[in-house]
Amino acid sequence: MKARVVLVGAVAVALLPIAYLLSLALRPAGEVLNSSLLPDTVSFDNFVKVFDTIELGTMLTNSWVSAVGAAVLAVVIATPAAYFTARHVRGERLLTVLLASYCAPPIVAIIPLFFLLRYAGLTNGVAGLIVVNGIAGVPVAAWLLDGFVRRIPVEIDEAAAIDGLSVVATLRKVVIPLLWPGIVAALLVTFFLSYNDFLFAVYLAVTKESQTLTVGLSLFQGDRNVQFGQQAAAGLLGVAPVYVLALAAQRYLVGGLTTGATK
Repeated sequence: MKARVVLVGAVAVALLPIAYLLSLALRPAGEVLNSSLLPDTVSFDNFVKVFDTIELGTMLTNSWVSAVGAAVLAVVIATPAAYFTARHVRGERLLTVLLASYCAPPIVAIIPLFFLLRYAGLTNGVAGLIVVNGIAGVPVAAWLLDGFVRRIPVEIDEAAAIDGLSVVATLRKVVIPLLWPGIVAALLVTFFLSYNDFLFAVYLAVTKESQTLTVGLSLFQGDRNVQFGQQAAAGLLGVAPVYVLALAAQRYLVGGLTTGATK
């Protein structure tokens, strides 16, 4: 009983900001600054006007495309890396180096990343965000997948080698099919990280055609007037599908954070 009470309390605390965000989004412009928790009048004008204020449809599309692309790129790179770190004696050093690179403040890489992307012609585009966020997500994906690979018996690799399979063939035909729960978990985690990115998006994608939702939410902050209602509506439209995705895939997400993180 006590556990249920604690669980309900934790869920209520977690959902309280979302509930207040919904309350702001449903208020008319004249009531936004009202300090009450519930709106006096319910209005859906903010959900309509927000599409005229910013290119919300384009920003949502850019956020989803860049996040999905970055997640796929990160997992494609991290899967063989995790196989190496888990199967080789010195693999721990590589994993340590990967995690150490993730601990560095991302702002220090903005200038070199900008010039590299400009040289490659990938600035102000979704492709550039996919590359940057995908590479940035490799350490997390490799860390998660490393734990899953270690749970696969080494004897399976040895049996595949006896059957004449190379290391690449063993990874592709034997190990990866057993890694699917970890791969799904890594995809979800890196997707969420990329979807929530603001730093790379605000510096590397400044045109209206390439901006993501996180950048769009910052555009409501004016010098004298802040459109809190429309900002709340845009935020809800952005987080609602992500919440649905997290709930639908919670089994893989929780399994990845608990099973894959342990060795």
